[in-house]
Amino acid sequence: MENNSYIVISLGGSLIFPESIDVEFISGFKKLIESYVLKGQKFAIITGGGKICRYYNEALEKITSPSSTDLDWLGISATRLNAELLRFSFGDMAEPAIFLDPQAPKITDKPILVGGGWKPGHSSDGSAVALAKALGAKKLINLSNIDYVYTADPRKDPTATPIKQSNWADFRALLPKEWNPGINAPFDPVAAEMAQNLGLEVAVMNGKNLENLANYFDGKEFVGTVIK
Repeated sequence: MENNSYIVISLGGSLIFPESIDVEFISGFKKLIESYVLKGQKFAIITGGGKICRYYNEALEKITSPSSTDLDWLGISATRLNAELLRFSFGDMAEPAIFLDPQAPKITDKPILVGGGWKPGHSSDGSAVALAKALGAKKLINLSNIDYVYTADPRKDPTATPIKQSNWADFRALLPKEWNPGINAPFDPVAAEMAQNLGLEVAVMNGKNLENLANYFDGKEFVGTVIK
């Protein structure tokens, strides 16, 4: 870890709100992050929306015919609600307001910054990449509910194999070409292009395994996919 710079984390909504708010996970994640803050590390965290986004989007689609932009804004609001929950959970360690624009986060003496979605056309991954750029971070951690990125969806393709290391060109070939709300992909394709242009290293891992995340922080062997 580099204690003089922020570790940027894209915290998937599937961890915060898989079916409902996962209090046990948030409590464990909070404890782990706080333990590294006490060692001098700083964190900047972007929260996703999880199922709450889908619930709201599906409800709106039953009521009217929303545009893609409408659905994006509704999802952004859900991610910001999750961000508020996380910010309050960290108490005085966190900057006492979530940031809305990852391109211009408020830098204070607080060791934890928290934000949610940004603007239509970008997922929480896109927000995290923009945040990494603003903070000058070289690495980003993408926490979701998968251990690795696979060559295909392992739920549908029994020949799918885990990818431990990849370059951006090969990784982007696995992704959809365009972003749309509710997309099912290991990383937002718009964010992937941004990350490639920045020369950003991204580690994708299962956030449920907090011991594994600690191994990554400590520079030890960990389970996950690294794209660089």
